[in-house]
Amino acid sequence: MRDVAVVGFAQRQMKDFDGSPSMAELLVPILAECYEQTGWAKKDIGFWCSGSSDYLAGRSFSFVSAIDAIGVLPPVNESHVEMDAAWALYEAWLKIQTGEVDTALVFGFGKASAGVLRRTLTLQLDPYTMTPLWPDTVSLAALQARLGLDAGLWDEAALAEVVNRSLTDAEKNEYAVRAGGSSVGELLARPMFADPLRKHDCAPVTDGAAAIVLAAGDRAREANQRPAWITGIAHSSDGLHLGTRDLTTSGSAQRAAAAAGGTDGVQVAELHAPFSHQELVLRSALGLGDDVALNPSGGALAANPMFSAGAIRIGEAAKRIWDGSADKVVGHATSGPALQQNLVCVMEGRN
Repeated sequence: MRDVAVVGFAQRQMKDFDGSPSMAELLVPILAECYEQTGWAKKDIGFWCSGSSDYLAGRSFSFVSAIDAIGVLPPVNESHVEMDAAWALYEAWLKIQTGEVDTALVFGFGKASAGVLRRTLTLQLDPYTMTPLWPDTVSLAALQARLGLDAGLWDEAALAEVVNRSLTDAEKNEYAVRAGGSSVGELLARPMFADPLRKHDCAPVTDGAAAIVLAAGDRAREANQRPAWITGIAHSSDGLHLGTRDLTTSGSAQRAAAAAGGTDGVQVAELHAPFSHQELVLRSALGLGDDVALNPSGGALAANPMFSAGAIRIGEAAKRIWDGSADKVVGHATSGPALQQNLVCVMEGRN
């Protein structure tokens, strides 16, 4: 296996839904920032891979217009996944492993404000038994949270503590859409949004994009003084039907973590948990102890741009390696209803 590292990362998240900029306009400065970080130009990128959704954009082949941000010349080797960009990163990592390329740039983008996001995501459910009922993502997450409450796995105060910590940490993140923690008591006094979830328990609807640069071996060392070396990466999926799995656990996250080499020694974990109780589920599934710093960026509860939020977790975790504040980190991404699909990326710094 080739040594591959994360050497560049840039993101943008829009707080105002004014209909602009377009995704291409949003991506241009992000790609430029990645060039500046690595000292590379477009010609130095061997492979490009993006993550987005035509359903979210409301038109077919919407990613074609977005890749205008790359430019026409010189021609590029490009691919696309209808998933979060974390899965585009996985494809790019595999591409580098084949030896065909030494560098890759992955990016994800989405304008969730363009439609009714929580209803649009119903289309990822079983088309025969679930989609005709049109359950939205918040309602499904509320069912999951209720199961955990009734089983005694967590209580409402535990959810409020997750929110308080996340939004307090988000005050240091310039890209956070919402920030500023409140006391647990104040959070619990707020009205229900979808019982037992309050609005602060749910990730905000967010427009945005992100990009990550990967490189192998010496190319990684020339681009970054302390690359975040990927020592393990894997993804797994649970069954589509919600009734076939225990929603209070995440078997796919557990399997992905094991396949990625486990999380022993991890100091920082960026978990893609769009709902407060899902952080508790993921913490247990990934075997993260109390000594692990969770979502120091604020996580998805502070900003959750569709199709790049998972990649952002990997990028935020990699930054802890770059600045020397951690030696081993994990970035996590999820997709599908109630943590159906999960990807785990373990990274380490080497002196």
